[in-house]
Amino acid sequence: MIRSAGILMPITSLPSEYGVGTLGKEARKFADFLAAAGQTWWQILPTGPTGFGDSPYQPLSSYAGNPYMIDLEELIEDGLLTKEECDGVRWFKKEDAVDYGALYNNRYKILRLAANRLPQKHPEEYIRFLEQEHHWLKDYAVFMAIKNDRKGEAWQKWPQELRDHNSPKVREEAERLRDDVLFYERIQYFFFRQMKQLKEYVNAKGIKLIGDLPFYMAADSIDVWANPEQFLMDHDNKVQWVAGMPADGGNPEGQKWGNPLFNWNLMRNEGYRWWIARAAYQLRYVDVLRIDHFKGFESYYAVPADAPDARGGHFEKGPGLELFRTLENALGKKEMILEDLGILTDAFKQMVKDSGYPGMRILQYAFDPNDPGSWYMPFQYIQNSVVYFGTHDNSTLTGWLKNKDNKARANRARTYLGLSAKDDLAKGLLRAMYASVSDVAIVQTQDLLGLDDTCRTNDPAGKTPNWTWRMKKDALTDELAEELREMMLLYCRNNWNAKV
Repeated sequence: MIRSAGILMPITSLPSEYGVGTLGKEARKFADFLAAAGQTWWQILPTGPTGFGDSPYQPLSSYAGNPYMIDLEELIEDGLLTKEECDGVRWFKKEDAVDYGALYNNRYKILRLAANRLPQKHPEEYIRFLEQEHHWLKDYAVFMAIKNDRKGEAWQKWPQELRDHNSPKVREEAERLRDDVLFYERIQYFFFRQMKQLKEYVNAKGIKLIGDLPFYMAADSIDVWANPEQFLMDHDNKVQWVAGMPADGGNPEGQKWGNPLFNWNLMRNEGYRWWIARAAYQLRYVDVLRIDHFKGFESYYAVPADAPDARGGHFEKGPGLELFRTLENALGKKEMILEDLGILTDAFKQMVKDSGYPGMRILQYAFDPNDPGSWYMPFQYIQNSVVYFGTHDNSTLTGWLKNKDNKARANRARTYLGLSAKDDLAKGLLRAMYASVSDVAIVQTQDLLGLDDTCRTNDPAGKTPNWTWRMKKDALTDELAEELREMMLLYCRNNWNAKV
């Protein structure tokens, strides 16, 4: 990666008249802003369909796109919907927050109208899509149709004959629910048509997309239902071991996440075909993949599925770099960013180094007075890295500064940066990122706008509503773009290929 910069902005956090950010005109406006601001990268987070909790890191599918991200205005322009149909729903209560309840109750009703009209509008293109995506699309549509018919019930609670993906009963249900199966296929056509168009627009602006490959799958997902052999399941397709983390000061019972663990022995024997397929698919629609929870490839924490908490778990060795060498052999050398956060053992650090891919540096972790030589201090950075003030899981810059618990860290940061009490520490920290040797610097949109922790994207501790923040319309100004562009020029991060 060349010396450059970018902005982290989930698709769902974009402004929209219809309750949630989408792949439409506001996404293109954001790309215009990136180009004007001299940025090179747009980090978008995972785009898969979400289930309970709305987390993009608990996707229902490795392949499908999130139907909430389908832009209704483009469907109106296509003649598949009318403005009156879309305006007849109250999509949100607050302009700056996603109302997932309203989306769940109304989005599919509106999309069903468009899906019913699709064959008359784009029959040939739609048929080509069905043929091209047959290896995953039909299974996904059948899974969702059955799930919808059973009021969203997790597939582990379905009757035994439906828990077996290959059973005659599943084929019978697919035929009985044929209209629903067609619906779920058609809305995937909408998503990927718009996603392809957005990527073409973004790339034409000289901007590249950073996507995200979640490590674990949700237990209640099409991947686990259709490919149980890839996970540690018993003969009845019940999960045997689940993911988690050991006990620590803040979690005396550890963390039991509940995601099924991978059957690494089988995956290795199959040449990691499952991983190759999902990585290849994601790379069709993004330019770089951020690899979530890279620590899990080195070692992962296994908890018995029937254990009351995570205290009875233990660490197991992961596949290491063998999987990534296999990916490279199959797909060629692709650009990736490793989420190398968590328990930073020497073995883990060495694996990141040996991979050749850039890891992550988090500036808000840097200034602990009890850790003067912190791995995250700017003087520790290397070129082959990506620096963030914080990720989507962290406090915003303003929220971090307002937190009284961070007063000692903020004071140390001010001293480290040579700032007086009158100087703007927030701007000083952003400049420290841009001035660092890291090849890439990524800033959350909230940090550019000076928003506090009521606007953070995700709080793993669950203290604020997660995945709901939305940017207000016209929040990104020409003045902010110019200010950013000047900083990019000053710190040699400007994107000379950006087309304003």
